Amino acid sequence: MSKYFNFFPQTLYTTDTISGDVVKNITARFSFEESFKENTAVCYEYDVQDSDTPEIIASKFYGDSERHWIVLMFNDINDPQFDWPMDYRTLISFIDEKYKNQANVGQSGSSWAQSNVHSYYKVETRTTLSTNTVSINKFQVDSNTYSTIVATNNDVVLSTGGTIRIQISKETQSYYNYEMELNESKRKIKLLKQEFVSAIEEEFRRVIR
Repeated sequence: MSKYFNFFPQTLYTTDTISGDVVKNITARFSFEESFKENTAVCYEYDVQDSDTPEIIASKFYGDSERHWIVLMFNDINDPQFDWPMDYRTLISFIDEKYKNQANVGQSGSSWAQSNVHSYYKVETRTTLSTNTVSINKFQVDSNTYSTIVATNNDVVLSTGGTIRIQISKETQSYYNYEMELNESKRKIKLLKQEFVSAIEEEFRRVIR
């Protein structure tokens, strides 16, 4: 991170008690345009591994761990502590800490999270019998609606002669699984292709200064 702040301009900082100190102007801003981040010619998708950090990824793909700011900024990650996927042990510790106040005496936060419901869902499964093509849609509902959902299984004959089997069911998601899925959703990021890194650094310097 030290080299990242080297790019920032100097500014004069003055308060009632401090007169004329020269400091880094960290309020300067730089960002990637959305159209640029969506351009597959300049980036590709990457699945973050448990052992990965922004610094490790920058070192591995850009040859310098100090370029981790490109990894973070390209993915709109402002707070790596919470926006970056946690490894398993860190995630369990996070869940324990987050839900410890809801837990019973002698119960861990993660144990409470596993046994309590975060979300309720109505599940609609449609199967085209001729091709065995299956589509599943989940609709989040409240607990009262959830209690009224009845499992059904019906075959519907289409005007074209085909048959679709529609199954209605319901399911819940625990707080534990919610946190697990949320963490997993952060693993897919985009990486700027290596050949564009130097140009981005130059543009960053120009904009910031």
